[in-house]
Amino acid sequence: MAAKKPSGSKELILNYFLANIGKVLDSKQIQRASGGAVEWARRVRELRDEEGYQILSHKDRSDLKPGQYLLETIARVPAFKRGISKETRAQVLERNGFTCQMCGVAAGDPDPLGGPRTVRLTIGHILDKSKGGDDTPQNLRAICTNCNEGLQNTALPKPDQIHLLSQARRATINDQRVLLNWLLNKFNLVASPKS
Repeated sequence: MAAKKPSGSKELILNYFLANIGKVLDSKQIQRASGGAVEWARRVRELRDEEGYQILSHKDRSDLKPGQYLLETIARVPAFKRGISKETRAQVLERNGFTCQMCGVAAGDPDPLGGPRTVRLTIGHILDKSKGGDDTPQNLRAICTNCNEGLQNTALPKPDQIHLLSQARRATINDQRVLLNWLLNKFNLVASPKS
């Protein structure tokens, strides 16, 4: 009788981790092992968060770089149940202006790391669930898939008010108008007539 062939990308990824226990794996290796799945990172999160596999990343160990993963043991921990409702997800995305709260890209923008894909947003925890964070809107933020996986770890810190104002003042009149129109649209405001 022939061995059962893995069916989905998650099963392929799990088998790859199990065949490489104790070895540091990088994102390219895992994506290749998944059969080239675009959402390989989501499958890794599902294995960790929903099925309890102790897959470590740079968020868990300082000796791992962004994009590196390690399964140390086959022992599983109690898994987290998905707790973010569609309503909460919509509320957080709306509150954050459908913009990544780490690097500032918006949903639908061209992927800053290149390729034909556009930016996709997901919901990320500010304080990770493994460290006691919860699924309340106050602990959630919109985040692009690149930042969520640590692939875009070169993002600049968010500018403060003085920096933002100085940049707007230095811009051309035309660029200032574009900024004004964007802000008016974002906050559903109407421009006052010229005096």
